[in-house]
Amino acid sequence: MSSDRVRSPALTSFVVASRYMPVYIATLLLVIVASIWAPASLSGVALRAIAPYGAVLGIAALGQMSVIMTGGIDLSVPGTMSLAAAIMVGVGDGSNENIAIAIATAIAVAALIGLVNGLLIGGLKLNALITTLAVGLIVIGGVNRYASTFPVQSRVPPGLSDWISTRILGVSPVFWTGVGLTIVLIVGLRYIAVGRKFQAVGANPVASNVAGVQVNHHRILVYMVAAVFYAIAGVALAGLLRNPGVGAGTTYLLAPIAAVVIGGASLTGGLASPLSTFVAALFLTGLNQMLRTMGLPTSLQSVVFGLVIIGGMLVSGDRIIRGVEQLLRERRRPNDPQSQPVPGPM
Repeated sequence: MSSDRVRSPALTSFVVASRYMPVYIATLLLVIVASIWAPASLSGVALRAIAPYGAVLGIAALGQMSVIMTGGIDLSVPGTMSLAAAIMVGVGDGSNENIAIAIATAIAVAALIGLVNGLLIGGLKLNALITTLAVGLIVIGGVNRYASTFPVQSRVPPGLSDWISTRILGVSPVFWTGVGLTIVLIVGLRYIAVGRKFQAVGANPVASNVAGVQVNHHRILVYMVAAVFYAIAGVALAGLLRNPGVGAGTTYLLAPIAAVVIGGASLTGGLASPLSTFVAALFLTGLNQMLRTMGLPTSLQSVVFGLVIIGGMLVSGDRIIRGVEQLLRERRRPNDPQSQPVPGPM
């Protein structure tokens, strides 16, 4: 009995950690396949080129992960990112002196969008999927209207794009920004009370409410936090593109969700790993780069990309947890005293 008690924490840790293994295995397989079929995609130049774009997806995926962790979903990502990018052009007005005010404005407006999502979902109990999709469409309409107020060829302040083009330890600062935000989330979810409450709300909202956690308030807050992450991703994307256009964030509707799923998060809420999510975003970006290097047509790239996402769903964290738990139960069953036959009377 004592040995079982000693092993149980280790077994629990193994079961929890197993849900995040597929993304690292997939990344290793990607490196092996790329080294055989598309070695050019693993060159230093290629990796430095895709690192900031992988980080942009990673930052957006971290925001999406925060929402999914509480049992929700957010489809307003493209609109929020596009608006942040447009604000960097409009408010920035091509002047380095306006960079700070433009970034602050983008983050503030994004937080307001998140507040609207949170109030509609956490306050009025509307469906998260439909609500965030509708809010995202409204925001995209606002972006189109706002972008018509300045010239089409307008660019972000050169100071922003120049900073993003610099290298820190050989990589764009955007990548290190994503790494920093990942660390912040890891620390926040593990050691800060508010972060732990986010996980509790997603894992069991009823029990959290009984324990005194204000579930609705935390759901509102998480949409605001997520929107700030989208804004940061949009600002970084604007600096990378220099002239982002009104549809800069269009391609970020499903990719962040895919990164969260492949990263092992539970779609029903609760468990999620910022590190695995960020690695999954880098994996998807690297996969896209490898397919392009191989010269596959765009249509076939989409097919392969979709198959990978489906594969990620098939080996999602929830399925792995159930499989590992079933395996452990089967291995322990022969030694279970309750499963042994009871001797009859002599």
